[in-house]
Amino acid sequence: MRIFRTLDEVPPDFGPSALTIGNFDGVHAAHRRILRRVKEVAIARGLKASALTFDPHPTKVVAPARAPRLMSSPEQRCTLMREEGIEQVLIMPFDRHVAHLTPEQFVEQVLVRKLGVRAVLLGHDFRFGYKQSGNVRLLEELGGKYGFTTEEVKAVTVRGRLVGSTVLRQLIEAGRVAQAARLLERPYALEGHVVPGHGVGYKQTVPTLNLATQTEVLPATGVYVTRTHHLENDRVWPSVTNIGYRPTFGEGQELSIETFLLEPLAAESPRRIRVEFLWRLRSERQFPDAQALKQQILRDAGVAQAYFRRLKKWTRQSVS
Repeated sequence: MRIFRTLDEVPPDFGPSALTIGNFDGVHAAHRRILRRVKEVAIARGLKASALTFDPHPTKVVAPARAPRLMSSPEQRCTLMREEGIEQVLIMPFDRHVAHLTPEQFVEQVLVRKLGVRAVLLGHDFRFGYKQSGNVRLLEELGGKYGFTTEEVKAVTVRGRLVGSTVLRQLIEAGRVAQAARLLERPYALEGHVVPGHGVGYKQTVPTLNLATQTEVLPATGVYVTRTHHLENDRVWPSVTNIGYRPTFGEGQELSIETFLLEPLAAESPRRIRVEFLWRLRSERQFPDAQALKQQILRDAGVAQAYFRRLKKWTRQSVS
């Protein structure tokens, strides 16, 4: 995948492109439908499957007080887009100048002149240009003038729920990670560096990996069945993760994300990990002492191991 971070970086051979435009936070099921359609059109018409996204989120520039917390970084979005066949992405810096481009200026200066669009594919609620004055209908008109087609891709519903980034943030922050996974078509995940903890686990309860992440949307405090990936090799562990404030130890100020691996490390501790949240086990609560907490962690681990056994059995049955 080719990734460009400014308009000046975009090479002359970016086009001819089939392009989708949006923030794509989380790259959920509705985004994926659009990305797959971009790939289909690109193959059919001999175009390059492309995406245009923004950093920072436009709302952080035009209305900071209403800016949403983000589920994914631009780099994570690119990785997920590549899985759907996108070949090149422009992560366009969003600033006051871009915010004041009229819809036609945006189309002529960015889409046509720099990105060589021949087909633009968009979600049903797409808006663009100064004060979001442009919509899909206006883009169709401008396409007739500048020589590209416009296609609106239908919204996606899962079990009667309209898929969207706002709904996903609400589900995740409520701890409903299993429901969120259906809308994402993958488990919600946090990634970052493993950092030193307080040392209590190794001495009094169980050893854990402590995650420091830049992701703004975190699951509700509690204990989760998780899957932990080593980001520097292919190692994956079943795990249990606690998000919370360690009330048993009276620390209560700083949020921690602690993961207990259900299989041995078998090597040195990873420096960077991704933790996928599969199922919420329980709320965080205070225990009378470290030994009582340790026994609960071991019970949580037993429930998680049963979960993974059922998942493995279900996967075998689905394949056969």
